[in-house]
Amino acid sequence: MGNGLRLGPLLRHVTETTATVWVETERPCEVAVDAGGHTARSRTFTVHGHHYALCDLRGLSPGTALPYEVRIDGAAVWPQPDAPHPPSLIRTLDASSPSRILFGSCHTPSDHSRAAVLRYGVDMLRAYALRLAGTRGGPDAGGSGRARGGEGGPAPEHEADPSLLLLIGDQVYADELQPRMTEFLARRRAQADSRAAGHAPPPDEVVSFDEYAELYRQAWSDPDIRWLLSTVPTLMLFDDHDIRDDWNTSGTWREQMSHNPWWRPRITSGLGAYWVYQHLGNLSPDERAADPVFAEVARTGAGTASALSPEPERDPPSHGVAPAREGGHGTGGTPGGSGAAPPSGGGDGAAIVDAFAWRAHRDAQSYRWSFRFDIGRSRLLMVDTRCGRVVDDDTRRRILDSDEAAWLDEQLTGDVDHLVVASTLPFLLPPGVHHLESWNEAVCAGAWGQALRGPGEKLRQEIDLEHWAAFQASFRSVGDSLLRVARGERGAPPAGVLLLGGDVHFSYLARARAADGARGAASDITQLVCSPMCNRMPPALRRLTWLSARAVTGLVGSLMARAAGVARPRLRWRLEGGPWYDNALATLVLDGRSADVVWSHSPLAKRAVQRLTPSEAPRPRVRELGRHTLAP
Repeated sequence: MGNGLRLGPLLRHVTETTATVWVETERPCEVAVDAGGHTARSRTFTVHGHHYALCDLRGLSPGTALPYEVRIDGAAVWPQPDAPHPPSLIRTLDASSPSRILFGSCHTPSDHSRAAVLRYGVDMLRAYALRLAGTRGGPDAGGSGRARGGEGGPAPEHEADPSLLLLIGDQVYADELQPRMTEFLARRRAQADSRAAGHAPPPDEVVSFDEYAELYRQAWSDPDIRWLLSTVPTLMLFDDHDIRDDWNTSGTWREQMSHNPWWRPRITSGLGAYWVYQHLGNLSPDERAADPVFAEVARTGAGTASALSPEPERDPPSHGVAPAREGGHGTGGTPGGSGAAPPSGGGDGAAIVDAFAWRAHRDAQSYRWSFRFDIGRSRLLMVDTRCGRVVDDDTRRRILDSDEAAWLDEQLTGDVDHLVVASTLPFLLPPGVHHLESWNEAVCAGAWGQALRGPGEKLRQEIDLEHWAAFQASFRSVGDSLLRVARGERGAPPAGVLLLGGDVHFSYLARARAADGARGAASDITQLVCSPMCNRMPPALRRLTWLSARAVTGLVGSLMARAAGVARPRLRWRLEGGPWYDNALATLVLDGRSADVVWSHSPLAKRAVQRLTPSEAPRPRVRELGRHTLAP
């Protein structure tokens, strides 16, 4: 970035009176954030030679919007002097006003060129950023000056002044890289003779922490998206591509991956980078202060040695790493996060983060990634459905470990206006897909004999049969709790039980009720899925997913599941909106006990894109894709 700011600022956890700003800097330093007479300062901490800070503003007033400035060692670095966007704002929550929650998943970074738009579709994060910048009156309405063919004008009411942005999975694609990232890997790995060492990692996948750091930098440094993340409070959850496709699908998958000599540095780097780049900003200042890992990293990474010594050398390429070995749970030594020991001069928390990440991978109960966020009188639960899986035994699979399941069950109560549960994987899939996954889980556990377990596992991995439906014990347990909340058996029933999801690369709305037809549920249970934001599904797969949503497919799938001994679901649901296949971003509006949802997309004719020059980026037009009232 040239001014000491490598990435960010990102506006993360915000309440009525506090706000957290995350940055990555180019050197150890003091970071200060100034907003409306309030100042927060923080020394950077260091992980694998990269430097980070989280600045917590306190004592703010509810419902205020304050322009802010970021300074590094006293020098202003944000906003940039020539930025075309409006000032970045810190907007605190206001319990007396409607809450507008944006959500979406699956974002492939793109250069927005003609070729990229034809392949991936219009980037809805960028499209929304341009629309919001126009609403706030930016000099260029948030563009780089090379876009054409779109529109300005004010945003619709549901898109104005968002309270929160939820990025629910695949914020980065560590195993499906763009050309810029593969070029970075090639240059970096050319410095080591990994092929001679015999442990070469995949040429098109990231492995080390340093590579993950560059992956995040490329994903979040697009000027329009960078501005959006600087001005809208954002919470995040990982899904498989943040680590690797089909992550923790099954015990067999984990065993297969463990034989790759690059897997240990890959999983420790992926989880460590997620903790630094995504998870820490999900926590309130008090929650972060109570996190023992953060406390230890902050003590180590912000020490005198880090502040006064020359910047530690970046960790070297990891593809010369020795084959993975078990053990190494302690914080001493390096369990493979970077493929080499971190700088030994002190002031770097690499060993702590690597050990923590390896422990989280080996023992799901060692750390809880799920978290709760209260917004007004509504409760938002962000639920990890990846790292906490229990998959060693096909007959005892759980999508949540026992501690995580107990925590979630404690949070599933009434006495709120709306109960919102976000998991990267939709809880309610199209019925045909749900039954296929439950059938497959039973077959893999031996329901149709030992001979079919192997083919069942191959099918599970080949077509991604690993959502909630493929973990029937967890699905039934959580489903029962949701029904009790809806019936008012766990406190006064909320106006709605709203389930948010992503992952599947199409969007839809499904409404559920008790399968036994019992009356008395005061709350609707509704699944809302918004996926992808930028990673359009190929036409052939669209046809298959359209078929999966048909009633006849659901009937056939149900018969297969019953034949494999799967009990009937206690919920019955059907799609009432979608499936929609465009890139999309959804807005959930909670106004007291009323709730509405709107999906937005950016329709763009293929012919119009083809008329652009190769370097031109179309200026997207944001349009409504679907609208539903969830609670009147």
